[in-house]
Amino acid sequence: MFRTFETELAGRKLTIETGKIAELANGSVMVRYGDTVVMVNVTASKEPRDGIDFFPLSVDYEEKLYSVGKIPGSYQKREGKPADKAILTSRAIDRPLRPLFPKDFRNDVCVVATVLSVEPDNSPEVAAMIGASAALSISDIPFGGPTAAVAVGYVDDQIVINPTLEQREKTRLTLTVAGTKEKIAMIEAGADEIPDDTMLEAIKQAHVEIKKLCDFIQKMKDEIGKPKFEYKSFEVDHDVYAEIEEKYATRMYQDVQAVDKEVRDAAMDKLLEDVKAYFIEKYGEEVAEEKASDIADSLYKLEKKSVRKMILEEQKRPDGRRIDEIRPLSCEVGLLPRVHGSALFTRGQTQVMSIVTLGMASEEQSLDGIDEETSKRYIHHYNFPSYSVGEARPSRGPGRREIGHGALAEKALVPVIPSEDEFPYAIRVVSEVLSSNGSTSQASICGSTLALMDAGVPIKRPVAGISTGLVTDENDPNHYIMLTDIQGLEDFFGDMDFKVGGTEKGITAIQVDIKIDGLTYDIIKEAFERTRNARKYILEEIMLKQIEEPREEISKYAPNIIKTVINVDKIKDVIGPGGKMINKIIAETGVKIDIEEDGRVFIYSNDTANGQKALKMVEDIGKDLEVGAIYEGTVSKIMPFGAFVELGGAKEGLVHISKISHKRIEKVEDVLKVGDVVNVKVYEIDDQGRINLTMRDLEEKEDVKEEKIEE
Repeated sequence: MFRTFETELAGRKLTIETGKIAELANGSVMVRYGDTVVMVNVTASKEPRDGIDFFPLSVDYEEKLYSVGKIPGSYQKREGKPADKAILTSRAIDRPLRPLFPKDFRNDVCVVATVLSVEPDNSPEVAAMIGASAALSISDIPFGGPTAAVAVGYVDDQIVINPTLEQREKTRLTLTVAGTKEKIAMIEAGADEIPDDTMLEAIKQAHVEIKKLCDFIQKMKDEIGKPKFEYKSFEVDHDVYAEIEEKYATRMYQDVQAVDKEVRDAAMDKLLEDVKAYFIEKYGEEVAEEKASDIADSLYKLEKKSVRKMILEEQKRPDGRRIDEIRPLSCEVGLLPRVHGSALFTRGQTQVMSIVTLGMASEEQSLDGIDEETSKRYIHHYNFPSYSVGEARPSRGPGRREIGHGALAEKALVPVIPSEDEFPYAIRVVSEVLSSNGSTSQASICGSTLALMDAGVPIKRPVAGISTGLVTDENDPNHYIMLTDIQGLEDFFGDMDFKVGGTEKGITAIQVDIKIDGLTYDIIKEAFERTRNARKYILEEIMLKQIEEPREEISKYAPNIIKTVINVDKIKDVIGPGGKMINKIIAETGVKIDIEEDGRVFIYSNDTANGQKALKMVEDIGKDLEVGAIYEGTVSKIMPFGAFVELGGAKEGLVHISKISHKRIEKVEDVLKVGDVVNVKVYEIDDQGRINLTMRDLEEKEDVKEEKIEE
């Protein structure tokens, strides 16, 4: 049955329709926010997937270019693999939903959000996040929502919910917050050094709107929601777990406290072997084989319980650190001789190497998406090879995790990157994870800051990143332990990964992954305080002691840039018909040239002399000749009546034979030849633009000068 539900969000009408389309899906909605329209369909498999120990949720946010009236730029003229921004939105939709499914649920669930129409003032990402929650809530899929989400900006020192296009162009904050009616479930932010208290207030104001949206979706669920279907539970066999816990709890508690990850992993492998051998000896191979999955799941559960108990009850961490203690840190810069900038940042057993490449402004990345951003000149890539965790897997290109971590580091550093006017380069940073034991994304922020400074990029301030974790008491919601600088085990078995990047002035990026139903304001406030203190320590005690400020000069292997500005009307002259003139300059000097629409010209060269030569050629073309001015030119053609002299670019003037010298000249060839470099004076530019030159007048000046010297 077709139903329409309406509410208001940030002063604009939000409508959710259902019952008209995609009736075979478990849940389907059409979200209309102004002229932005997003369709969300959710489906679940009837049976669980065999042989897995996780909940198989997949989320796809599909950007259709017809939604903004574009034809795809690819050869096939159809949408290909999702753009990075679409992948990041898929991750943002996933994170608040995943913790609200039953822990023992193993049926495949697919959430597909298809963008059908986009009005720039109304975010399709927010519409998709709201639609995903609504579709799941009214479906028969087991889901503990609803959740909701809003975007937040900070414009003219005011917090703005779901900023319009005009406001987004001026905002110092790009924040997405998702949550339930009770708690915050997801935070994603890029910010221009926003203070902690301002960020917390923005999150609180977002939650006010989220609560209203949750009530709105709950009303839909109450009126038209389907009963949730029954599913096969994959809860661990209680008897198997009880037996393993009784016999191996003490050993597990000791083994998880190994400081070295390799030692701990080896101990866990040996423990699994011993438990399997125990079950074979006691129950026989057939029973042990049947219980193999329960044995593995029980050991996972026991390891998790041991780690959490140690932290909660003893305030003791697996590697022996205090709860607010950072792992040993080290860094170095200038590792690689031929690259433009490089750095290595090590935090415990996590190690990241970042490399900077500087290029022409025209080498910035072009974006073919549905929003207003068409290019970016700062690009950050993050690679996570299998050897970084000691595994043997072939590389198959970046996955969603790599794209997400690269985007987080990019957000953290963009606010401190100099403007194109200050530093007219395209900048690419690649973070290679060499060893991983938690917080690699934050190590990549630190390492990349150092690499940028090593490359001579005049960043405004250095940026550091740190992650805090959380372990909560299931029996007492008010009892929790927060951990500074979590390692892999604490992330794996903990309830939160709260990543914050920033400078000494404020926050530049946030990404929060939560495994429980949400966070209170007190937890968020404490996480901000912990990360601020940790950033200060990392910056002052580690990073700035390695390199205090950006190098004064860029690498000799990076292209030098010479910048000039010409009259916009002269751009066509510098380029020439069919690119003839600019190609001539490039051929003669070996430089690369970018010309902007506003008349800015960037000349890239590894040879100073050639760069200056190209600059002179461009400026000669770009300036108007003045009558009475003296120029240096090259004889380009000899005629019986005089010589033509090229004055730069397409400008050419005639020195009549009578204007060459005071002396009588029978033939021009007696005095000049093609290729001679001469000084000439413009004495006339006629109505038809013809340039008449003289060398004789300069000769008179020189004679007068010589006479004065002799006197």
